[in-house]
Amino acid sequence: MTEDKIGRCLCGAVTITVRGKLGPVSYCHCTQCRRQTGLYYATTDAALSEIEITGRDRIGAYRASPDAERAFCRDCGSPLYWKADGEPRISLMAGLFPNSTGLKGGYHIYCADKGDFYEINDGLPQYSASSS
Repeated sequence: MTEDKIGRCLCGAVTITVRGKLGPVSYCHCTQCRRQTGLYYATTDAALSEIEITGRDRIGAYRASPDAERAFCRDCGSPLYWKADGEPRISLMAGLFPNSTGLKGGYHIYCADKGDFYEINDGLPQYSASSS
């Protein structure tokens, strides 16, 4: 049995409990992610059927593209997740979870858009656009 992973926004108004396995960390360097976070998005993914979200009334969403939404806590502004329409999985911000997650870096996406003020040198696979 997999142990539940519990993530929270900065103020604790939103809690995300994952009752299944979290995927490897994906680092997205696209312009939208950099503008939202100041650097890059570091997410892990989970099956929608295996998550429970409390504090949904505190979640705001922004559609930065026609086929996905970016969610954030309305109280503290913490980015929470990126969700593509019709997909069975959700990309959760890796930083929501405590340090004892066991998460490992997986790959970098949208590296063609990365900022010019940092380097990617961790040895993980790099894709110019999406990994799929």
